[in-house]
Amino acid sequence: MHLDPFELHRPTSVEATVRLAHELHGRFDYLAGGTDLLPNYKMHLNLRPHLIALHDVAELSGHSPTRIGAMERLAAIDEDAAYRTAYPVVGDAVGEIATPLVRASGTVGGNLLVETRCFFFNQSYFWRESLGFCLKADGDKCHVVPQKEVCYATFSGDLAPALMVLGAEVEIAGPTGRRRLPLGDLYDAKGDGIRRLAIAPGELLVAVHLPADAGSWRGRYRKLRVRPSFDFPELGVAVAARFDGARVQGLRIAIGGVEPRPRQFDELTRPLEGGALSDDRVRELAARLERSVRPVHNTFLAPDYRRRMVGVYVRRALADVREVRAG
Repeated sequence: MHLDPFELHRPTSVEATVRLAHELHGRFDYLAGGTDLLPNYKMHLNLRPHLIALHDVAELSGHSPTRIGAMERLAAIDEDAAYRTAYPVVGDAVGEIATPLVRASGTVGGNLLVETRCFFFNQSYFWRESLGFCLKADGDKCHVVPQKEVCYATFSGDLAPALMVLGAEVEIAGPTGRRRLPLGDLYDAKGDGIRRLAIAPGELLVAVHLPADAGSWRGRYRKLRVRPSFDFPELGVAVAARFDGARVQGLRIAIGGVEPRPRQFDELTRPLEGGALSDDRVRELAARLERSVRPVHNTFLAPDYRRRMVGVYVRRALADVREVRAG
């Protein structure tokens, strides 16, 4: 495998980056850590003639209790013991991403925007050519659910569910200025594995912002994958809760790795607030979440198994959170 030629651009400010993105409309990708983009380019997956490298944009780096720059390396979060203690659900998720070598290069923004995955898409050019390509790259049909309108590639990040349950927002910069939106709204609820983001082409993810009360939520993240040392999630479950004694003051659950976008299920968790988180209520909630997801056969593990594991991993994550409360 090899990289085809491209022109590399290195702006030094958010404003210069956005202007350049506007000039190169439709003909570029942002380059952050490159741990997913460059291997995909070697596979000849949706190549662009220009790459805008973000390494010299100082505003995109660094992290604090309330802000994480989009270019902050995953390793910087992973190695910050105080941060992991303050936000256990984030610490869990970061520690589950790939390997230490990948985390040294990979970035927070890159993981939030990581390409959706499917074993009909993430293959060599020759393999895909022999199959007739797919809707997501070079072709006009989906092989997972045979049709020509919807791509079923799966969201493959770990950080999004963990940050969503803490109430995180993202800061977006574009030609008309900056705006903030809830992290969950970054992903298009009406989209698919191709049209997965609710931000305009060329807009730039600048930072993640955590609310002042994020540290009051006790959270954990559980991940299912084939190879525990490296793989993308087949399922990722993030849970965060606040307690007043045995009574649940707040409960949030977000799930990734099973559909084209991560989802938070407030409509199922909110009715539990105000009462005790009994074993029966946990089992019923886990069963409802299991029925709410729709995985398809586009990863290594079978859809029925992944769906059943939703219930299992929700129960385990809630047990972790209750144990933290008891401690």
